[in-house]
Amino acid sequence: MVITLTGCSTQTTNQHATPAMSPQVNQVGFLPQASKWAAIPANRTLQSDAFEVVNASTGVTAWQGKLGPEYDWAPAEQRFRMADFSALKTPGRYQVRVEGQPDSAPFEIDEKAHEALAQGVIKAYYFARAGMPLEEKYAGAFAREAGHPDTQVLVHASAADALRPAGSLISSPKGWYDAGDYNKYIVNSGITTGLLLAAYEHFPEIAGTWQSGIPEEGNGLPDVLNEASWNIDWMLSMQDPADGGIYHKLTNLRFDGIVMPQAATTPRYVVQKTTAAALDFAAVMALASRVYARHEAQRPGYSSQLLAAAQKAFQWAEQHPDVLYVQPVDVATGKYDDQNLRDEFAWAATELFLTTQDPLYRERLDLRNLSATPPSWKDVSGMAWLSLAQHVDQLSASDAALVRQTLKTNARRYTHQWKSSAYRITLPPVSFTWGGNSVILGEAILLVAAYRLEEARSTLDAAQSALDYVLGRNPLDMSMVTGFGTRTPMNPHHRPSQADGVKAPVPGFMVGGPNPNQQDKAECPPYPSAPPALAYVDHTCSYASNEVAINWNAPLAYLLAALTALTPSTH
Repeated sequence: MVITLTGCSTQTTNQHATPAMSPQVNQVGFLPQASKWAAIPANRTLQSDAFEVVNASTGVTAWQGKLGPEYDWAPAEQRFRMADFSALKTPGRYQVRVEGQPDSAPFEIDEKAHEALAQGVIKAYYFARAGMPLEEKYAGAFAREAGHPDTQVLVHASAADALRPAGSLISSPKGWYDAGDYNKYIVNSGITTGLLLAAYEHFPEIAGTWQSGIPEEGNGLPDVLNEASWNIDWMLSMQDPADGGIYHKLTNLRFDGIVMPQAATTPRYVVQKTTAAALDFAAVMALASRVYARHEAQRPGYSSQLLAAAQKAFQWAEQHPDVLYVQPVDVATGKYDDQNLRDEFAWAATELFLTTQDPLYRERLDLRNLSATPPSWKDVSGMAWLSLAQHVDQLSASDAALVRQTLKTNARRYTHQWKSSAYRITLPPVSFTWGGNSVILGEAILLVAAYRLEEARSTLDAAQSALDYVLGRNPLDMSMVTGFGTRTPMNPHHRPSQADGVKAPVPGFMVGGPNPNQQDKAECPPYPSAPPALAYVDHTCSYASNEVAINWNAPLAYLLAALTALTPSTH
């Protein structure tokens, strides 16, 4: 995802990277039975121990409560008091009010509070499609010509063999643009597609109903599966049919400038086969085989095709267990390199075992030495635990007990962090890093998995806090998803959003979030604030804090499905 913007002309300064002086709250909304919290800056303007939740239109008080104790929260170098209004369940549009401060951003309480956002997050993948025009009927103001057909892609020297020598051509169309750039990477699209498929497999009654307004709508498949298959089809084309190996990425030699996709016409290459790519591919294809098996009528033979591809890729990885990605000297795009492949082997073996029940795959899975960490492209162990929890009833008694214990122990740790945090979030200070918004969502996903095994309400409430954080209950007082919320990123590091001539950015993308490491300092003006939770700039130059990425949207989609499905209904 590291991208250098050449010719970056946008000079918009960030107006929301200084400490907010008003109540900070989820700016999109809450399900009626969800926990509901606001963070109140404990500055000298705060004149009362009380708070109100008022009707956003009339100002009439709907709820009154007492603020919690005042605490320091080191990541923001601020003091806060928390306002708990979970008992307010009446549908409506509200604001939080405290004496001496401006009212909070408005928010909804509604049974469908997550629906538009979830559909927007999925629609972002349509906006990221390579190889097809985005018609005005479906894309509105963000319509554009097709970019990167990728039907004549060069084989790079690092990927060459006797049957496909350097410079030969292959066809590798479809897929999603990875982030702010126009390249396609197996490793990152692997975890992305895996999480979207998991959202549907685990919560089909929710994810299966999202209608995002895409050309395939009405073909008998849920939109989330239509969207996933656009990328799966590309991934299939990245498998060498001769040996089953998987090319690591499809890319230019250098990042494109600030142009629309149709204007980016430099040659494209498939680069090096790697073990990580083969294993991520195998995991996704095995998971997808299970999911699409339910839709044989719509995609005849697809499930069996995916499983065969998965098995062939896993076999290649077994034969080549340590082929790490090494960036060729003439390539300067994203690496997605990884030195530890234990988690990739575990995820691939898990999905193949669950799909086939073949004990040989279970033998490859060393559960007792597998950590349960938030899913990320570099550590996919959490993906294995997530699938094992979903299918715990299919496991042996000892495996099932281990899965339950591991996830419950994890949940206790995250819940303790949530309860003890002055700001009521699970994210520890060290997690303010590149893509930190996705880290807290990954923690929430593991909390959801634990909650499904043992319905402890505090576990669900801790997961809810992650959603609240990225949607505005953060010290920036800003929803981190373009187009959703009162204050949102307007200048994300995203080439189409900068080059399309539309003032608003392409909607539905979550940006990476505060990152005190500021790897983009050579390209950007100084960030307005230094504390970790405020180290953010809403500027197109900021790939370290303000880039979008397909793998950051995926945990948001999963969490929206999970919370909608699992939060008790008022009916």
